[in-house]
Amino acid sequence: MVLTVTINPLLEKRFAIDSMIPGKVHRSNSEYFYAGGKGINVSRQLNKLGIKNQALLFAGGSNGKILRRLLTEEQIDFSIVNTKDETRIGSVIIEEAPEKMTTVLGGNSQLRISEVQEFKSRLKKMLPNCSTVIFSGSSPCESADDIYEFGIKEANELDKLVILDTYGNHLKACIDAGPMVIHNNLDEIQSSYGISLETDEQKSGLIKSLSEKGVKMAFLTDGKNPVFASKFGFNYEVANPEIREKDATGSGDAFVAGIAYGLGKAMVFEEFAAYASALGAANAARFDACNVSEQELSALLGEVEVKPIGKKMKIIDDSPTID
Repeated sequence: MVLTVTINPLLEKRFAIDSMIPGKVHRSNSEYFYAGGKGINVSRQLNKLGIKNQALLFAGGSNGKILRRLLTEEQIDFSIVNTKDETRIGSVIIEEAPEKMTTVLGGNSQLRISEVQEFKSRLKKMLPNCSTVIFSGSSPCESADDIYEFGIKEANELDKLVILDTYGNHLKACIDAGPMVIHNNLDEIQSSYGISLETDEQKSGLIKSLSEKGVKMAFLTDGKNPVFASKFGFNYEVANPEIREKDATGSGDAFVAGIAYGLGKAMVFEEFAAYASALGAANAARFDACNVSEQELSALLGEVEVKPIGKKMKIIDDSPTID
């Protein structure tokens, strides 16, 4: 089973309109709530791929009650640590012509120390029952900054496969804890680390420093541009398929779901890197985050190209033979 961990979930209020005219009042054609947050997105996509998973998250207030209902309706298995503060909310405007989505995020929840401690305790109890744990999304406040670091160390003690996809002030501490796999958007990691990653040499330098901290695989995504990926010191470029983009929100989460899917299915690196790329691209062609079907995935897989950069890994055939 895969455990996804989200400490900064989001309740989205979505409005569908014909088109946005600045300074004018608009009436929506439809409106509805949508469960957001990076780990929740990953769980949704894993469900679509038939991978058993459970989501651990914070939720509080009336927004938290709605979030619970949405997760139940989507049949996303979840465990919630209650908070006194409201779950953060966002407003999403979806324009039909041109097809475009605009998001306005509300303020983060402020978590109490007792809530953070309860979350850590719940996480520690859940870790033995999973094979893979994914720590996704930002930290809502300073009191929660060490949750992912704590979780990574606990998961490593139990020899769990750890995937990290976060950013912000706590990123360095999380990486120092030694996750096996990391995924980052280039803008996010450049901002978090205060570095430039414009060239392959700069990316390789970062990957080398990550491997020294125990990171075995890294994926640096940059929208529709090629993914810079690394496995055990061998670097790759993953060319994404071309799609008609609607909104890229959640594409990184779909990508992470592809990594977890491939590792769980014991795919070779090139194969699950292609899966991740195809999922991320297919997600960008939709408005509902991380709801890509296997048919949509299959339609794009053949367009993904994974090629090595620099030194190549030597493949040794150690399969048994009959004389």
